[in-house]
Amino acid sequence: MSKIFCTFAPDKDIIMPTTIIDDISLDRERRIVRRGTEEVHLTGLEYDLLAYLVAHANRLCTREDILDGVWGNRFQYDQGTIDVHLNALRRKMGWSNKHPIETIRGAGLIFRLDRPVSPYTLDLQAFVNDWLRSHEVEIKAAGLTVRQRLTPFVNVLTLSPNALRHLLDSVLIALLPSARPGILTVSSQLTMQSFVLSLDINGTVNELRIPINGDLGVS
Repeated sequence: MSKIFCTFAPDKDIIMPTTIIDDISLDRERRIVRRGTEEVHLTGLEYDLLAYLVAHANRLCTREDILDGVWGNRFQYDQGTIDVHLNALRRKMGWSNKHPIETIRGAGLIFRLDRPVSPYTLDLQAFVNDWLRSHEVEIKAAGLTVRQRLTPFVNVLTLSPNALRHLLDSVLIALLPSARPGILTVSSQLTMQSFVLSLDINGTVNELRIPINGDLGVS
């Protein structure tokens, strides 16, 4: 089985400002946090820490995970650095030491939410059926028969359906001219870290990966 690797840059309107809790909203494109209509002035690292915890809401994040996800492995930091920025973040947001960011002693941090952060709920089966119908003529002309192997539940994503359709269109348009008659398999997988939607044409696979934090890549 071969695999084609490529990367797509998200359009500017893919990630929309998202209300995360109460009247607090997170604008990922502009890296801005607002309380109502007022901007909360965070440092770059304070914003990155908040965005990381929100992206992993309701899951325990170890301090090692946070250091790697926010600070990266380019520099070495003491874990006390997290507490310094966390205390400043809580103070600016007006949050207590227990809500919504809870410190689990000896384990890590949890950003607790009672609902999904993502603004989009995607009915995957209906979406894929509609997308395939829109390309029925080209798929048949290429001599391909469609098979689906989709996860049997609704997926909540930070990626808009229109953006996902645009990316799938781009992949299919690139593959069809050189496709041999055979099978086009559309499959999906939802893991703890990412949603994967795959197009497989006779063993040539393109995987559209959408991490929970909303950063988009296609391989």
